Amino acid sequence: MRRLTVVIAAFLGTGVAALATTLPQMVIPEDNPMTSGKVELGRKLFYDPRLSSDDSVSCSSCHLQAFAFADPRPVSTGVEGRSGTRNAPSLANVGYRKGLFWEGRSPKLELQAVAPLTDHLEMNMEPDVLIEKIASLPEYEGEFETVFGKPVSMKGVTYALSAFQRSLVSKDSPYDRYRAGDRTALDEAAVRGLTLFFNEQGDCFHCHVGGDLTDELPHNNANRADYTADMGLARVTGRVEDIGKFKTPSLRNVALTAPYMHDGSYPTLREVIENYNRGGFEHPNADTFMRPLGLSNAEIDDLIAFLESLTDETFIRSERFSNPFVD
Repeated sequence: MRRLTVVIAAFLGTGVAALATTLPQMVIPEDNPMTSGKVELGRKLFYDPRLSSDDSVSCSSCHLQAFAFADPRPVSTGVEGRSGTRNAPSLANVGYRKGLFWEGRSPKLELQAVAPLTDHLEMNMEPDVLIEKIASLPEYEGEFETVFGKPVSMKGVTYALSAFQRSLVSKDSPYDRYRAGDRTALDEAAVRGLTLFFNEQGDCFHCHVGGDLTDELPHNNANRADYTADMGLARVTGRVEDIGKFKTPSLRNVALTAPYMHDGSYPTLREVIENYNRGGFEHPNADTFMRPLGLSNAEIDDLIAFLESLTDETFIRSERFSNPFVD
């Protein structure tokens, strides 16, 4: 552990991205290569509420660009005002994810996309009904044939949506510019927060690592004492030791994606950090890294300043990702 701390200190002193690496090469499925036409078709589908049973909910209803394609509500609202059970995570850099959903239970976007389209609480569409509906819309006439060489299909819908989501790459935050050598990109508070983040005192880097600041693994971060309402990974595995485990989210644009945790139960970054600072709640599955940190209020302020430096203004303003149905 001491050697790792020394490496981190060297990184912080030189600005060389030794630990906080740049984003890796994105893995694109061989059966769904990226094309500009497919991405544009996916963008239209992403913003079209007619993909839901009552024409009220689109993918963008729960993933808003201004919030880094997250939802500012604790849980999202689906068709007929039905409430979901989990906080909608940001889609920034979702193409790099090794597993989707809060447990990581879906291995790729093409499979994940089926769930919100068909879920009773979300868009509530039967696949056959959805395909018939899209095929009847003049906006899509001939477009699936052009992009896929085939008529409208559920596979085409999910593959186009996945292609658009893979285009949602965020990598131009002040932190990125600082890491690239621009020493003016972060103010003094953010630099102090960066130091805390990557050392044993702040202890954030064990789970929030790499270019996207996530280890992609499920952890019980002791954000509550009772997980009866949502057992996390245990819902999939049935194992007691997996109760309360959820995937580490990326921290890119985290200042925009409140509220936090799987259920949106923490309204602010300060409340999240304060929970970590006191070591979380008592739970038998709490991660071994959970312990009281002893951070002062000033140090919490610095950590927040660093987290705010992860906001990519270009990403949330880009017309490439915006609603094509709005002038």
